[in-house]
Amino acid sequence: MTRPFKTWLVAASSGLLAISGTGFAQQEPAASVQEPLPLAPQVKGPRPKSDASVLAPAATKLDPSLQNLAAPATLALPNKPEQVRIVELRPLSLKDVENLAEVNNPNLKAIATQVDQAQSQLRTQIAAWYPTLSINASSLPSYTGGNQRITQPTTDITGQTSRTTQYTYTDRWAMGASLTAQWDVINPQRVPQIAAARDQFEQSKNQYLIALRELRLQAAQFYFKLQLDDDTVRIGQQSVRASLVSLRDARARFQAGVATKLEVLEAETQLARDQQLLTNALADQSISRRNLARLLDLPQNVSPTAEEPLRPLGVWTPSLQESVIAAYAFREELDNALLDISAANSQANSALGSVQPFLTIFNSLDGTRFDGVESVLVDLPGRSGWAVENSVGLSARWNIFDGGAARAQYRQAKQRAQENSFRFAQTRDDLRFQVEESFYQLRQANRNIQTTSREVISSRESLRLARLRFQAGVSTQREVVDNQRDLTQAEVRYATALAEYNNNLALLRRRTGLDQVAVCQPPTGLGSSMPVLDSMENVPVPSEPLQPACQATISAKPAS
Repeated sequence: MTRPFKTWLVAASSGLLAISGTGFAQQEPAASVQEPLPLAPQVKGPRPKSDASVLAPAATKLDPSLQNLAAPATLALPNKPEQVRIVELRPLSLKDVENLAEVNNPNLKAIATQVDQAQSQLRTQIAAWYPTLSINASSLPSYTGGNQRITQPTTDITGQTSRTTQYTYTDRWAMGASLTAQWDVINPQRVPQIAAARDQFEQSKNQYLIALRELRLQAAQFYFKLQLDDDTVRIGQQSVRASLVSLRDARARFQAGVATKLEVLEAETQLARDQQLLTNALADQSISRRNLARLLDLPQNVSPTAEEPLRPLGVWTPSLQESVIAAYAFREELDNALLDISAANSQANSALGSVQPFLTIFNSLDGTRFDGVESVLVDLPGRSGWAVENSVGLSARWNIFDGGAARAQYRQAKQRAQENSFRFAQTRDDLRFQVEESFYQLRQANRNIQTTSREVISSRESLRLARLRFQAGVSTQREVVDNQRDLTQAEVRYATALAEYNNNLALLRRRTGLDQVAVCQPPTGLGSSMPVLDSMENVPVPSEPLQPACQATISAKPAS
């Protein structure tokens, strides 16, 4: 007799089965005390420094075989059609693509200059610790000249009024300069401003590492996309050849009176589908080539092609948990989030420093040399000489009341630091999700490679048998057409699975900072190219002129 029960709780992680309810003894796993997670400032430090050793440095020069693919001048701009006409298709390996991207890519060079700018800004703030020395020459030299006549009435003791005239004359050369030195003994804003500039400098170095990782990822992704398009072109060509053979057989059988017009039309329809597939693949191939050329900043008359066939690059060896922890340890995005918090705190301290006392020591040396007369009576002799004056002292400045502006700026900076702490948590969660997403998608692509490879093999065999049955007269053209379409779609799905697998492998490298990939051995089973099913299929694909879209359309009216 079955006893009543309420719930079944399956603990998948521990492998325990706990059953609660009447008549059963309740079994629960032993409670484990969750160890508190360490805080990021304890793991990385409150102000982590950029560590370039976690990433292989970017190449600074091209390989000897790639010297003629150096990027054109930065401000070069073609103005003639022959300057942008493609004259060379250059096969490149994945290693060549990475080398060209690291040396030629203009965006990476621009971000490298941003690092230099941040370093110069830091040096500007550090200069506040040093005294300043300035010279000011207001008379180098100066000349003053002129005549003045003053007439004014005067009254003597007898009461009689007379007019008195006085002449003055000026003719003087002068030269003077002032040398001033001062140093801030107390400057409450100096230390926090330098700290904020140092954080921004570390952030710029991290941003360069992030850009380098992203560039390598984009180079690999663009290369995989080009490989996929090349494979799709190959599949389209094979499909067109097979459709041409099917159409030839259908027409021959129709003329012999052993087939119907419907079979010929079915073969023509399949040929049109395959030609459309080939047309789309050729367009995608051209776009992928130019997209890769844009990333590599190649010469204007060169287009890259994929030298290596599409195949799996390797096997990801770290576990999911190891990949997540590696992302937390090596990704510079988390360091930048902590530096944002530190910079905001430094800006808060700088805001408070604006209402604290400033004390400056100064020394001013003034010197003057003159020759001539200035505003003297015409009958007096001229004069010349020099003068030197030196002043040493302390100057103080204290903004006692500013209406609460400094306190408000302090609160704003602290609130920004709190916002950045929330951004850190968001970045941490995003990084984990990115790793998990790539890890699961890599598994999915791996499974798709297995299933689509079996699908390709079975589709090839199905098409071969359908051909034999059609030639023996025991099947129709429809069976051949359907199997041929299934094979084409299976080939495309297989190539897509290979490209997605390599793409997710590159994403895991980018998102974890690891490069623990076991290299694949050369394939022994399903190859990267479709074998010839029949000697008659080795026929050339005829080229067709491109007609305007308005001429290539069909009537919407169904055939009667």
